[in-house]
Order: sequence, then C-alpha cells, then structure tokens
Amino acid sequence: MEFNLTDRCEHFFCPERSVSPAVYILLYVCGAAVVLLTVCGNLLVIISVLHFKQLHTPTNMLMLSLAVSDFFIGALVMPSMLIWTIESCWILGKNYCALFLITTGFLMIVSIYTVALIAVDRYVALSAPFFYTNTISLRIMIFVVYLNWSVNLAYVLALTYFNGIFNNTVACPGECFLILTEVWTAVNLVRSFIFPLSVIIILYSLVFLIAKKHATAIRELNNHTRPQTQKITSHSMKSERKAAKVLGILVCVFLACLLPYYIYSLLGSVIEVQGEIINKVLIMLCLNSSINPLIYALFYPWFRRCFKIIITLQIFQRDSALINVFS
Repeated sequence: MEFNLTDRCEHFFCPERSVSPAVYILLYVCGAAVVLLTVCGNLLVIISVLHFKQLHTPTNMLMLSLAVSDFFIGALVMPSMLIWTIESCWILGKNYCALFLITTGFLMIVSIYTVALIAVDRYVALSAPFFYTNTISLRIMIFVVYLNWSVNLAYVLALTYFNGIFNNTVACPGECFLILTEVWTAVNLVRSFIFPLSVIIILYSLVFLIAKKHATAIRELNNHTRPQTQKITSHSMKSERKAAKVLGILVCVFLACLLPYYIYSLLGSVIEVQGEIINKVLIMLCLNSSINPLIYALFYPWFRRCFKIIITLQIFQRDSALINVFS
C-alpha cells in the first residue's frame, strides 16, 4: 500500500526480539491459522458461486469478485504482512517490497470498489426492479467485474510508477513503504477512500430506506385486506430486521477495518506518527478479507448449505451443480 511518510531513516532500526521462543512460535502458528482461515473461507465462497447453477446471478458475480480479491489477499499479502509484524522488521528485501506494495494496493482497491459496486447493484435492484431484471444480465455483470479489475490495476500501476516505486521503496533498511507526492496523496485519498466510501454509505442508506418502505407497504396491505394472515406481517418484519442487521454488520466491519489505514495515511505526513504501526493498520485492513466469509456463513443459510455440500464432497456427485441450495 502507499504511505505518506517523511524520511526517518536516521531514527529507524530493527528491534531485537524480546519474546521467548515459545511465544515466537505461537505467533507464527496463530498467523498461519489466520491465513488458512482467510484462504479456505474465501475458496469455499468461490467454489460455491462457480459450481452451483442457482448461484449464477449478477449479484453473486460481485460476491465472487470480492471473494477472489479476498482470497489473493490471504494467499499473497497476509503471509508477508504477518512476518513483517512478528519480526518487527521488513526482512524480505527491496524488490519483493515493491511487488508487495503493488499487489497489496491493487487487491485492496479492487475489494473496496467491489463493495461499492454491490451497493450500486442492490440500490438499482430495489429502486428499479423491472429495469434491473430486463437489463442487468450475467454477461453484463461479468463485464463490469472485468472492468473494475482492469481500471484499478491501471490506476495502481500508474500511482506506483509515477511515485518511483523502484527508487522510493524501502527508504530505510528494514522498512517497506512508498512515499507519495502531495498531488498523488490527494488523488489517492479521494479515489481510494472518499469516493467509494461515500457511494457505499449513501446507497446502502437508501437501500435500507427502500426495504423499510416495502416492508411497511406489505404490512399495511395485510392489515387492510388480509388481517388474519399475521404470518406474512411477522415474516416481513423479521426480514426487515434481518436485512438491517446484516447491512449494519457488513458496513461496520468494513469501516472498522478500513478507517485505521486511511486515518494513518492522512495524518502520517501531518503529525509525527511512529513508522512501526504501518504494518498494524495494514493488518486491520486485511482482516476484512478474513471476516467476510464468516459473515456469509452466519447470515446466509444457502451459503451454509453450500459449505456443507462442498466439505462432505457431495459436489463430486453427478448433477451436484443442480442441487437446490435454497431449500
């Protein structure tokens, strides 16, 4: 990722390890467990969406894109980041640091914009259902996903190239960061944080209001035309509460993982902030990739059914792709 740091090489040193060998080994075991959880959890999401025909929907293509980016974060980014954190020092060299920054920046921004696209998708589906059904096909959504990955790759490559990633990377021995110019700092803050975050908050708020309006209309219809059908009213209220709960959890987890990095990125060039917390705020950013599959598993019954089918190897049975995962 990109960091706005002044040159503090004269103050930087790699501290000696002050923990016992047992604690040191335990840290690596815990780190490996987190990486394994992230990789396996998102791999289950990827297999589910790709394998089961019922899940081949435009919205699920965005979920697949998010799971793929989270999978690569777990496989390519988190191991290096955890080593950096445990060792309290970047020990993987300058060239790998440059590759690490490009990979991390690209996957993070793809993940952020995918969440924003999910907000757009849900808003259009609720506010204009006929337009959404007749216009947004699986092929169109696949093209949108491809465009999201391509545009963000081009942006990250331009950002790192024009900020001299191979010259300005690892300014201090034992560190891994990239110093951005003031112009690119502003551009990156707007494009990578302010704009997608605004889209997410505004559209998810509108989605919640629309869903609440729909539930209210259903309750009023039941009260006037079919007052005896209390089950329908109860079900609509339950669905409304569940939708609000899942929405709140997704947004809160996303913001909790995202904000520390961008606050640090914004304040790093304004106040004297210790460079040692770089990897810690990045780990917070990566934790969102670990938590997303857990949220799906906790709040989506069809997803739990997919997990069970995959884990029990039923996907190798004939016509397993046609199994009804919503039953």
